[in-house]
Amino acid sequence: MSSRTRRSRRALVAATATLLPLTACGTGAPADGGNKPGPAAKAAPGFPYTVTNCGVKTTYQAPPTRVVTMNQHVTEVMLELGLAKSLAGTAYLDDKVLPAYEKEYKAAPVLAEEYPSYEKLLAANPDFVYGGYASAFAAGDGRSREALKKSGIDSRLNVESCPGAGRTTMDDLYREIREVGRTFGIGDRAERWIDRAEARAAATGKKLKDTRPVPVFVYDSGDKTAFTVGGAGIGNEMITRAGGRNVFADLPKAFGDASWESVVDRRPEVILIVDYGATTVAQKKKRLLEDPALADVPAIKNKRFAVLPLSDMVLGVRAPAAVDTLARRLHTEPGK
Repeated sequence: MSSRTRRSRRALVAATATLLPLTACGTGAPADGGNKPGPAAKAAPGFPYTVTNCGVKTTYQAPPTRVVTMNQHVTEVMLELGLAKSLAGTAYLDDKVLPAYEKEYKAAPVLAEEYPSYEKLLAANPDFVYGGYASAFAAGDGRSREALKKSGIDSRLNVESCPGAGRTTMDDLYREIREVGRTFGIGDRAERWIDRAEARAAATGKKLKDTRPVPVFVYDSGDKTAFTVGGAGIGNEMITRAGGRNVFADLPKAFGDASWESVVDRRPEVILIVDYGATTVAQKKKRLLEDPALADVPAIKNKRFAVLPLSDMVLGVRAPAAVDTLARRLHTEPGK
């Protein structure tokens, strides 16, 4: 397991370039370079648009044009919504981007393997920074949303990482997509995506009617303790919608630590392995299967595992398809 990647996940638990300030849209430059104001610029359709995101209120006079995304799931939101040309840079992959996004992803500059320094971020000359985890805007690293604003840069944090966000649901995913769409002036495109996602969710739910919820333990990582999915994040909602029951739904976090004794006590019938980082799925399975303390856990006795990439388990555009995939693993493909 990559300790650096795990630090990024734990940020979800804890909830030399200088830019000139961005001028407000709607006022033209002086026509003669002197004292007379120029003609007022015509507002873009749907603007100004005001939104409050994680307690930060922002009014957009026009869509952002130079965007830096930090964390894979928000990069994929941009690519899914057809906003690749707005990307001035990306940072921090957890696993692999989907094949459908690969060409456009490779065309965008990668600013850093993990998070870029504040100076490198500013050097990309963004007018908007979109972060997936709270760690993207770590004040200790100089990248706080307040610091960005002082440099004339607007920002957004994925709503799953909002401080005090509470329980995250699919409705929060739809709100994320809707607000991003409005921010970039493509509200209709965002609504079409939401319609498709809702239809897929309804179809999955119909297939699972009258099925018994399967007890599921999510194994993200960990040795002395199990780093797992709690009840606060979208992962818990996904398990429920897939016809499962998260055995650690009472853990009041999106991700958190649980004792191995509690894993044994809660007797999961399926173990969902989160695939990312340096530790392979095979290595994670081996660790679980060879732990004598887990020998009587039904999922271990029956070798019932499911696997999803980390990017499927956070609030992003993969979630609806991942629910359908997990439902098949829990109910129609029990051997996988």
